[in-house]
Amino acid sequence: MHKNISSSRLVILLLFILLISCSKNGYYSDYAGIPFTNEIYKKGTQTIPGRIQCEYYDLGGEGIAFHDSDSSNSGSGGLNPANGSALNEFRINESVDISYTKADGVDDNPFNLVEPEMKSLYVGWTEPGEWTNYSVDVEEAGKYKVSLMYTSNRGGQISLYINEKDITGAIDIQTTYAAEDTVAWRQWHHWNYIDGIAEITLMEGKQVLTLKTVAEGMMNYDYLNFELLD
Repeated sequence: MHKNISSSRLVILLLFILLISCSKNGYYSDYAGIPFTNEIYKKGTQTIPGRIQCEYYDLGGEGIAFHDSDSSNSGSGGLNPANGSALNEFRINESVDISYTKADGVDDNPFNLVEPEMKSLYVGWTEPGEWTNYSVDVEEAGKYKVSLMYTSNRGGQISLYINEKDITGAIDIQTTYAAEDTVAWRQWHHWNYIDGIAEITLMEGKQVLTLKTVAEGMMNYDYLNFELLD
């Protein structure tokens, strides 16, 4: 038996140790994103079980905490004018498109399948290939039911990743289009809650959750809910 380890075998050994270490720690060692906080939301890392609010994606910018197809925010500072309001200007300098639910027949309309909370922030104007990262702390390992609060005027697909690994594949999201609603723009504001879009198994500890738009797009994401089944 050779007493000296060749350089190639040493490299393989070190890579194996690094892989195991990353798996145990949850985060990939080179992930540069950090949990979102501001003067209103001070919690930072979101926890599972519970709701993951989609607008609280990580800090870190394009290609790290999120990927968006263009550099402008269609919601904050766009649809919602920059007027000093915390809701209108939420994350205004980032390209992920964010808006919030409004009353007076906009998001409290009679075509909702599930009634949303008013003044609830959400990620919108989504396009296939876009994604957002969330630093999460899984408090208990086990199997989880994942549910989604959303709108989709033409149906679509999403997928969920943990630490850059696709754990669901493409998930079909049913349309919320209602032919009886003759107000065209309001087709983007018919809210629904799918109780159980997927069941996944999670390890305990801090990890990176990714929500990716796979097909069709133009869906609005309010929150993902994780319920422990085991």
